[in-house]
Amino acid sequence: MLQLYFFPMACSLSSRIALMEAGIEAQYHLAHIWTKKIVDDGSDFRGVSPKGAVPVLVLENGERLTESAAVLQFIADAKPKAGLAPDHGDPDRYRLQEWLSFIGGEIHKAFLFPTFWYKDEGSLAKPRARITQTLAVPAAHLAEHEFLVGDRFTVADAHLTWALLLLRPAGVDVAQWPSLASYLARMQARPAVREAIATELALRKTLAA
Repeated sequence: MLQLYFFPMACSLSSRIALMEAGIEAQYHLAHIWTKKIVDDGSDFRGVSPKGAVPVLVLENGERLTESAAVLQFIADAKPKAGLAPDHGDPDRYRLQEWLSFIGGEIHKAFLFPTFWYKDEGSLAKPRARITQTLAVPAAHLAEHEFLVGDRFTVADAHLTWALLLLRPAGVDVAQWPSLASYLARMQARPAVREAIATELALRKTLAA
C-alpha cells in the first residue's frame, strides 16, 4: 500500500486529493513541517526525507518519492483508468507537466512559500507585487476552459485547487479573478476534493488546539 507523509493544508493536500480522486487506498502519516517530527510516533521526519518537506510518497517497494509534481504524476500513472493524466504519447501530457511546473514554481515557491515562512515585509514585497501577474495566466486559460488540461480533471487541477485555497490566508482574494473563483467553486464541489479538504481542515484544527 502507498504511504503519504503530509501536513494538513500544505501542498501535500494535492496528493491526497489525487489519491482520493483515483480511488487509491493509502496510509497517511502526519509530519509536522515546523518541528520535523512525525506525529504518530515522534520520530524525526528527516529520517524519512532529508528535505524535511512534504509530500513524501512511500511506494510499495519501499522507495520514496518527493516533490509534488513527481508524486502527482506517479499517482496519476498508478491508476490510468482514473484519467488523472493524459496517456503517454498524448501531447497534453506535456501540458500537464507545464501546469505542474508553473503552479509549483510560480505560485507555490515564488509566492505561497515565502508568504507563510517569512514575515519580513521587505522579503515579501517582490512576491506580492508579482502574484497578480502570475495568477492572470491561469485566470485567462480558465476563462475559456473548464479544466487546466483537456476536458477532464487531472492532477494539475488538484495542485491548482490547493494553491488557490491558500491564497486567501496569504492575503490574496481570488474573487479578483472571476474565472479562478468559479473554477475553485467547481473543484470544491467534487466529492473527493471536498472530503480531502474537510479531512485536512479538521486535522489542522486539532494541531492548533
